[in-house]
Amino acid sequence: MKNLIKYSFLLITLFGFSQAKKPTLMVVPSDVWCFKNNYVLTYDDQGSVVKVPDYKKAFQENAEVLQVISHINGMMAERGFPLKNMESVIKTLNSNSAEDALRSSKESGSGISESPIDVFKKVAKADIIIQLTWTVNKTGPKKSITFNLQGLDAYTDKQVATAVGTGAPSFSAEIPVLLSEAVLAHMDNFTNSLQMHFDDMFENGREIIVRIQKWDDWDGDLESEFDGEELGYIIEDWLADNTVQGRFSTTDMTENMALFEQVRIPLINDRGRALDARRYVSELSKYLKSEPFNIPNKLVMKGLGRATIILGGK
Repeated sequence: MKNLIKYSFLLITLFGFSQAKKPTLMVVPSDVWCFKNNYVLTYDDQGSVVKVPDYKKAFQENAEVLQVISHINGMMAERGFPLKNMESVIKTLNSNSAEDALRSSKESGSGISESPIDVFKKVAKADIIIQLTWTVNKTGPKKSITFNLQGLDAYTDKQVATAVGTGAPSFSAEIPVLLSEAVLAHMDNFTNSLQMHFDDMFENGREIIVRIQKWDDWDGDLESEFDGEELGYIIEDWLADNTVQGRFSTTDMTENMALFEQVRIPLINDRGRALDARRYVSELSKYLKSEPFNIPNKLVMKGLGRATIILGGK
């Protein structure tokens, strides 16, 4: 009886583990579609005017968006992929906007420097963002759909899956139905590519970028020595010890800054909890604050996968 209980528990555990390996997805209208249909926001990025999609306006003014995304969501759900609801994410962003507008730095009084898309991804907390572009083709009374699905790693913005095609013409079918029919033949290959990418992350770690900088008024730098070793090499050693299979690349290293790319971090920590770039790099931040370094520093996030530690103060 005891062996039967143990065996049943093992099966339940393995089943739960396999279910946890599915990536979390969210389907969004692509930048191209939003810009083409004039759903655009502009913001100032250090003097440069940047355009980003206005998802809120698209959902409020275009009923087709909700219908099209709902159809794709349904097709993904049928294949066992958990999905984030884009409407819910937009509502959360709206509730957070007033708080963010009031937030500022403790010491300098500076506001938050973060793009609307970075904020959107942070709230969505999806592993993969699926960008959907669709175009309605008309030939006489017939209509067809040309579509482009792009699966993007939410941390790196790298394209990890794609599906492109044109559906059969129809006299009467609605746009969402035409899109579903056009996508159907490509969906299995698309989801297989998504799963392969996520399996690679589960085995080899999620990829992030870590940058080290210093405040101008700090009297130390990355060439400062502790117990006979330069700080830059100490940070590299920490990354080697705390990445999956020691995998990372030192892209640049000077006395004032360091850039580490392709930093592979585990998807879960030793407590079994999901590990993101902020939690991971906060451990390096704590390490540098401790003995024998005692370096005050500030952790700044940009999006989900880019973390910067600024040495010398908060």
